[in-house]
Amino acid sequence: MKYLFNFVALMLTVVFVAGAAATSNGTLHNLQTAYNGESNARAKYLEFAKKAEQEGYGQVASLFRAAAAAEQIHRTCEASVMNEMGATPQAKVALPPIKSTKQNLEDSASKGEAYERDTMYPQFIRQARTDNNNRAAQCFSYAQAAEAQHFNLFNAAARDLSQTKGSAASYYVCTEGGYTMARLDVSKCPGGKYSEVK
Repeated sequence: MKYLFNFVALMLTVVFVAGAAATSNGTLHNLQTAYNGESNARAKYLEFAKKAEQEGYGQVASLFRAAAAAEQIHRTCEASVMNEMGATPQAKVALPPIKSTKQNLEDSASKGEAYERDTMYPQFIRQARTDNNNRAAQCFSYAQAAEAQHFNLFNAAARDLSQTKGSAASYYVCTEGGYTMARLDVSKCPGGKYSEVK
């Protein structure tokens, strides 16, 4: 009977450890997915900024550079958590076709930022919390808030594109979390730290 009890206890331990590892792998997979996505978004926004400059939309070029800076902050956070978990971040960057500035703004909002805000990051946050990975959950939460703001900024610029002609404008990016603003509100930045991007 004692052997049977020990065997059952051992099997339960194996099942528990295997389940925990599988769950942890869920967060690790999500971190890798997010890191790849943020790497691609950063590269894409830098190219969109060049296109906006070519078309004379200096303010939109600044906005895309600010968004790229925010995506760099997100990917750095996600890479840090992956490194802590013993994994190596990897990205396969593939640029999409570069269209008109108006189309780049609209596509970035509706096909990129909206998905990350409404679907991807909420799922990743839930998984990270289930896995008790608070660092991953924080990275994902910061990214979700920033992507929501990018959505708003991209839509506003697309609606009033003629008003964005001319020279560069200042955008403010929280150095922790990547929240992006056209008007500085230091209270939105953890620790009050931000950078100005033009």
